[in-house]
Amino acid sequence: MLYAAYGSNLHPVRLSLRLPRSRFLGTAAIDGMKLCFHKRSIDKSAKCNIVAGDGIIHVAVYDLDEREKTQLDRIEGVSLGYSVETIDAPGFSECFTYCAVTSHIDSGIPTYTWYRELVLVGCEALGFPADYVEMIRNVAAIDDPDKERHISNMWIVEKARESANRVLF
Repeated sequence: MLYAAYGSNLHPVRLSLRLPRSRFLGTAAIDGMKLCFHKRSIDKSAKCNIVAGDGIIHVAVYDLDEREKTQLDRIEGVSLGYSVETIDAPGFSECFTYCAVTSHIDSGIPTYTWYRELVLVGCEALGFPADYVEMIRNVAAIDDPDKERHISNMWIVEKARESANRVLF
């Protein structure tokens, strides 16, 4: 099954740590969508969401097996703020993705720096357009008060950056 990642799961290193059998297939640009950092997470920070709007989102498309989808549903928090939706990714057809449910949208909370960096490193590694990367870079972020979570996620960011020096795909 095809999964369209647009947030912290963009980078193959990040997703392979979560789902070792996942296989990166490529990227797609989807018109009529907007990327927002406004999904309230259980850690009290903002995560990515996509909504209909005047813009383009960029996604990484992965092939997952059914067991991985079930695992990813748990990780992403299906029924805890995200729902599974279907989007059409040009060149790949229908993919599932995660969208925030209305009760978990809160534009008044910040994202954590490690989360923004996970999204950013994915965008950079996948060669997304410079203006899109710059938009991510300019998202306001704060330090995570949970230092251990910050350190463990920044370790993933560093592993992803190091992989840029090797052939990823």
